[in-house]
Order: sequence, then C-alpha cells, then structure tokens
Amino acid sequence: MPAEAAPPRRAGGSDRVAHAILLLGVVLFALPLWIVLMGSTHDAATIGRGEVPLLPGGHAVENYTAAWQRGGAGVPGGRMLWNSTVMALSIALGKIAISIISAYAVVFFRFPFRKAAFWSIFITLMLPVEVRIFPTFKVVSDLGMVNTYAGLIIPVIASATATLLFRQFFMTIPDEFVEAAKMDGAGPLRFFWDVVLPLSRTNMAALFVILFVYGWNQYLWPLLVATSADVETVVIGMVKMIGSEANTEWNIVMATCVLALLPPVAVVILMQRWFVKGLTETEK
Repeated sequence: MPAEAAPPRRAGGSDRVAHAILLLGVVLFALPLWIVLMGSTHDAATIGRGEVPLLPGGHAVENYTAAWQRGGAGVPGGRMLWNSTVMALSIALGKIAISIISAYAVVFFRFPFRKAAFWSIFITLMLPVEVRIFPTFKVVSDLGMVNTYAGLIIPVIASATATLLFRQFFMTIPDEFVEAAKMDGAGPLRFFWDVVLPLSRTNMAALFVILFVYGWNQYLWPLLVATSADVETVVIGMVKMIGSEANTEWNIVMATCVLALLPPVAVVILMQRWFVKGLTETEK
C-alpha cells in the first residue's frame, strides 16, 4: 500500500506573530482615537489637569452641543462641517468628471499631439503643491474668488492622478467593444454613456472614496483662500480652536474632532465593498 501523505504542517508560530503585530498596530492606531472620544465626554477641568481619561464621562451631550452650535473662533461646528462637506463632495465629483472625460478623449480619440497632451497633464504630478500654490492664489484673488466656494473648489478640481488611472483602465477595454459600438451606429457620446461608464463604476467608487477623504483633509489651500467664517472648513476651525494652553477648551476641541471624523468614516464604510472591488478587480 502506498504510504499516506503527511499532513501539512501548521504555521502556528508565524500566525501568532502576525496576529500579534496586527493587534499592536490596531492598538497604536486606535488608542489615540479612543482617548479623543473619551475626552470629548469629560469636562474642561478634567482635561486641563492633564488626566488621560480612558472611560466615558457625563458631559457628552453638552460638549457635542457646544461643538455643534458654538464651535470655536466664532464659527459653529455645524457650519464648518457643512463647508467641508460641500468642498469634499465637489472636489471628488469634479475630479472624477473631469478626469474620466479627459482620459476618454486621450484613449479613444485620434487627434494631433494626443500623447503630448496626456504627458503635459501627467507632468504636473512632478510639481509640488507649494510650487504652484502662490500663482494659483494670485489668479483666484484677481478673479475675486477669495472667501467663496468657487475659490475653495475650482483650483483643486482637476486631478492628473485620476486621469492616469482612468486612462490605464480604458486601455484595457477590448477594441472589439469599440468596433461593435460602431457597427450598432453608436456615436462617441453613446459609447461613453452605455459602455465606458458602466465598466468604470467600481473605479469611480474607489476614486470617490480616496478623493473625498483628500478633499476633506485639505488644509493648506483653505488656509490661504478661506479667511472668512462663512467658508471656513472644519480642519481650519479645529486649528483655530487651539489657542494658548490656558484658554483652550480641550473637551470642545475633542468633540469637534470626533464630529469631523464622522463624514469620511461614513463614506468609507458605506462604499467599502465598491472601494475594494475598484482596487482589486477590473471589469471588462
């Protein structure tokens, strides 16, 4: 009788090490967030004494109410969250719309200097934000868009990265799809709407999550262009709330930080399935 195959060896030791490393990473990442969450439920005196609360307190309702209605530096937290939401949504949707159209033109249309047009877009990735931020601010100021939603959104609404990603995906679409669309009498717009857009749904979803978080976390550009309370974002507002050590209401600051976490976390959770599919799968 043939000898039975030996059972596969279990890598129990290596699994335990991997799990221990993952657990340590989770603790290092989650502990500061937990301290902020717990600190937002205590009064200012507790935080002022330098205590690090690890258990919830009894001032959560009043702290979050104050953060929403009063905020800091004279701007209600609700207003700052609204401004950040408008900016992040507009930046994400605008970048996707502009990038998918420009990538579609570069891949499926034939015109002079087509590759030069793409590389002129791509080369902007080599320029640091600090290099072009002051010329951009000069243009925005001359156009009278300082302290407006347009000034916050339009200068950062184009994305060379998203254009590159859409271009690389469009190049994987088989030529047979294009030929079949031509045989059916579909023009460029119908081919874009009926074929390209449905194939790009997961890619758009993944980019939306990334670009929404990018727009939400914007700091340098809103700091320059939004000097009015009417368009102040929550990221700028939290920085302004931190004054001198004696005058800072840390419980309100922490409550505002928790509120500022909710929209991007909600976007990631709600679109998690699409986000993972967009990063790992290619639909054809």
